[in-house]
Amino acid sequence: MNLYKPFTALRHRNFRLFWFGQLISLTGTWMHQAAQGWLVYELTGSPFFLGLAGTAASAPILMFTMAGGVMADRFPKRKIILNAHIILMFLALILALLVATGVVTVWHVLILAFCIGTVHAIEIPTRQSFIIELVGKEDLLNGIALNSIVFHSARMLGPAIAGFLMGSVGLATCFFLNTLSFVAIIAALLRMRIKNIEDSSPKSGIRKSFREGIRYVRADPTVSTLLILVGIMSFFGFPYISFLPVYARDILKTGATGLGILMGCAGAGAFTGAVGLALKGNVSRKGIVMAWGGLVFSTALLAFSISKILWLSYGMLFLAGVGALNQIVTANNLIQLSVPDELRGRVMGFFTTMFLGMAPLGNFTVGTLAHYIGTQNALLTSSSFCLIGTILILWIKPEIFRL
Repeated sequence: MNLYKPFTALRHRNFRLFWFGQLISLTGTWMHQAAQGWLVYELTGSPFFLGLAGTAASAPILMFTMAGGVMADRFPKRKIILNAHIILMFLALILALLVATGVVTVWHVLILAFCIGTVHAIEIPTRQSFIIELVGKEDLLNGIALNSIVFHSARMLGPAIAGFLMGSVGLATCFFLNTLSFVAIIAALLRMRIKNIEDSSPKSGIRKSFREGIRYVRADPTVSTLLILVGIMSFFGFPYISFLPVYARDILKTGATGLGILMGCAGAGAFTGAVGLALKGNVSRKGIVMAWGGLVFSTALLAFSISKILWLSYGMLFLAGVGALNQIVTANNLIQLSVPDELRGRVMGFFTTMFLGMAPLGNFTVGTLAHYIGTQNALLTSSSFCLIGTILILWIKPEIFRL
């Protein structure tokens, strides 16, 4: 048995380029998200519009990610990712100029958020299925873990930087820096040396390709159960991110800097969880790790929803980040290792739909509840459903613990 080395995937040149490029680019993306939430709340003062902004950003994931998965199985993945980041760079620049000139409205933000979400709907499943081309099957688990580390490092750094910049030099700077951050990943993709291997097998039609993916997911009880658990977390749990500006300004009263710290705490927890998984290596009972992660996330989020104590809120978001990371990464690992190569893009399209695509429905639901019963009560309700739903699925499908 080979000893598991925590950073073995970095021995691949293409993955190193991709990893460091993503670190810079995703830091800018998380800066953008933190600044966007604060901007929407400043423009409207409405938790409903915060939920609507979250819906606008994530609705395309629900609508178009399946198509993105089909594209990932039919076209060169590097070209898809490269073109996606070029488009994202220009969309970020447009918002930066609107904010800098003082003409921005909430509708500008919503439209741009929808456009950015549409690009992400194509890019994310492609990126998820691209990792194996960079590291091979031998280092796939490590590549996914390291990819999670860079994602959550950015999630920790980006909002903290944004919080400082919003309080000192203004919102526009966050969006301009996000624009510049895309240069790193674009340069990394252009420098990669990837052999273009043509697949000589006949390609199915788009509809047939889509149906093949659906049939595979429905026929595999393990994959379908994992996707349901991820969907519960996304719908009932992840909307909390959209409402952190309300907690920062009105409940915990920490201002823009505090918003960055709140988002950074969740990112720090996820980063810690990712490092822990990388150091543990190929754990034998991933199902237990995933179940534990879902329960910790739901419980910590429930405690955060009712907290008015600053240090307790920071701690609960940290634990929520640890729990979410353990559930998502272990589910990702189990799915990627079980799926055939020719279906990987489509199945990861389903994974992305459940991971991120259920959030628009959750954002809209929680935002509407917040409008009528208050943000804390709305988040308490959604986190309670997240915990109950997770427990219920684990009770119905106890075989998940044996994975």
